Amino acid sequence: MRVTMIGAGYVGLVSGACFSEFGVHVTCVDTDAGKIARLNAGEIPIFEPGLNRLVASNRESGRLNFTTDLAPAVAGADAVFIAVGTPSRRGDGHADLSYVYAAAEEIARALDGYTVIVTKSTVPVGTGDEVEEIIRRVRPDAEFDVVSNPEFLREGSAIDDFMRPDRVVIGTLSERAQEVMRALYRPLYLTETPILFTARQTAELTKYAANSFLAVKITFINEIADLCEKVGANVQDVARGIGLDGRIGSKFLHAGPGYGGSCFPKDTLALVRTAEQFGSPVHIVETVVGINDARKKAMAAKVIEACGGSVEAKTIAVLGLTFKPNTDDMRDAPSLDIVPALQAAGAVVRAFDPEGMDEAKKLLDGVEWCDDSYQTMEGADAVIIITEWNQFRLLDLKRIKSLLKEPVMVDLRNIYNSGEMAAAGFRYYSIGRPHIEEN
Repeated sequence: MRVTMIGAGYVGLVSGACFSEFGVHVTCVDTDAGKIARLNAGEIPIFEPGLNRLVASNRESGRLNFTTDLAPAVAGADAVFIAVGTPSRRGDGHADLSYVYAAAEEIARALDGYTVIVTKSTVPVGTGDEVEEIIRRVRPDAEFDVVSNPEFLREGSAIDDFMRPDRVVIGTLSERAQEVMRALYRPLYLTETPILFTARQTAELTKYAANSFLAVKITFINEIADLCEKVGANVQDVARGIGLDGRIGSKFLHAGPGYGGSCFPKDTLALVRTAEQFGSPVHIVETVVGINDARKKAMAAKVIEACGGSVEAKTIAVLGLTFKPNTDDMRDAPSLDIVPALQAAGAVVRAFDPEGMDEAKKLLDGVEWCDDSYQTMEGADAVIIITEWNQFRLLDLKRIKSLLKEPVMVDLRNIYNSGEMAAAGFRYYSIGRPHIEEN
């Protein structure tokens, strides 16, 4: 089979590389000539564990190619995936579909024979109908079907998510399109992956519903964490206690500074706007959006309190800037709220992230950038852990204490044990757990 992936960003590049690993011939198309040049030179423009090896091996085999020329890539393809960005539209929070619609027009002009057009981008309900109308308007003679096939890739584990997914959702009622999609996902049939065929609108809504539900779980446990701090309970034990209930499950019950990234912030907001548009508001999700925004801003106040009520002229060491580990993605990361708030309160911020430094430098001003964890803490008045990278989990506590002016750690990811930190002589503050004074 031959597949064309329009968009060589996170979703398009990962999906294209994984399809080629299945034995499909894939061409990734992108308007960014610099990105395509880097990919053809063997450079990966994003950080995702294992992606460089996957791209290199399939480029070598000839199954994976990169180009800026859309027309020849679309002609003769069995399926063309639209995997372009759908950021939140400025001013109203609706998904910006301009890139999707522009791709649909270009695809229409290049169609040659029956083709399945697949929206892989996260799009609101009804987008597939509009894509179909655009293609029919541009090419009334074309033979095609428009299918919704939302992605459920987690940054940091995207390849495993694609190769061994919980499910694949395919939105189309066309039997001809279903045959093409079954053939494309045949390797997953062999591993008995649930593949759900639905109406196109159902598939589009499923993506938003899934991400919004996970955002609700995160926000719920964060609010429970705040209550735990007030009553002297331990949120990690609460999470275990409810997570062992099969109806609830343990995933996404980890208290922290709030969700970020490329999906949850924009998808929850887009669902709220879509629901408003159709006169069926989703009040739970509306509330979640507001709580999460406020939570990220409130984390700086937690740090200031841990520093005695003021960070004026104090140096704060920040470990981790990306919204989660194993990615260089800074989109809507909690650090983007926390760092400027600390600076506004008079703090000098020194920071280190294993993979996100280049992206962070574009978004954060006035930060002293460091080469490693320990350099960040030299002479600092306190250290904050914002992102739970593995290399932050086993830091040398004696060395940290010798480097800091004051033994203050604010752990926004709960990766250390409160009792052990107190025994090591730290004033240790975490999320939703009782504060234990240092010995």
